Amino acid sequence: MQPGYLPWLGFFELMARCELFVILDDVPFTKRDWRSRNRIRTKQGWIWLTVPVLSKNRRGQLISETKINNDDHWGQTHLKGLQIHYAKAPYFREYIGFFENLYSRPWELLVDLDVTIISFLAEAMNIKTPMVRSSELGIQDIAGNEHILAICTKLQAKELYDSQGAKAFIQMPLFQKKGVRVDFQEFQHPTYRQIYTPFLPYMSAVDLLFNEGPASRALLLGPSPKRPEQGLREA
Repeated sequence: MQPGYLPWLGFFELMARCELFVILDDVPFTKRDWRSRNRIRTKQGWIWLTVPVLSKNRRGQLISETKINNDDHWGQTHLKGLQIHYAKAPYFREYIGFFENLYSRPWELLVDLDVTIISFLAEAMNIKTPMVRSSELGIQDIAGNEHILAICTKLQAKELYDSQGAKAFIQMPLFQKKGVRVDFQEFQHPTYRQIYTPFLPYMSAVDLLFNEGPASRALLLGPSPKRPEQGLREA
């Protein structure tokens, strides 16, 4: 999966049910997308938190190359947003310290920021699946399905677990020919406690964490008989 900023729950369901999770960062960065923004719950509904990036005259830059525009004091704005909208959440005090430290640090590359957040949220939800960045695998000058297959071959993967959105992209016969089984995610978004009503799904995973704390893992996974919990610690 491409790295996301404060990713949604489905991102972590994918991670939890894999033996190895690949951060796909050697593909082109797309503006106004989940790589640099996500949604948090507010009393009025929801708002975007967006990380400004340097994109002028950088068309075609890879995610791994994308730099943050630190002329905009975005970090304190994002921290303030979390503080204002989640201060009354049951587990706010338990997790806000990470974000206070996160937004006080200087960040140059978007991918480093995203992966740091992803690692924290996975740990907080008791997901221990190891991660690898595709940019570190030495695969070059290949795109599309051949790129994904090259990653599978490099990592000796026999099965690819991918999102529903990948169905329109993945060429199944190509993977079958290479002996790689492909399964697509069937994520059922849970309903959980939010400090505002009515319940709104598809928020950043921080919404679940601040509201449900240690119960987040069980709520995230829910009933999913198709796949084992490969990346989960024993309770």
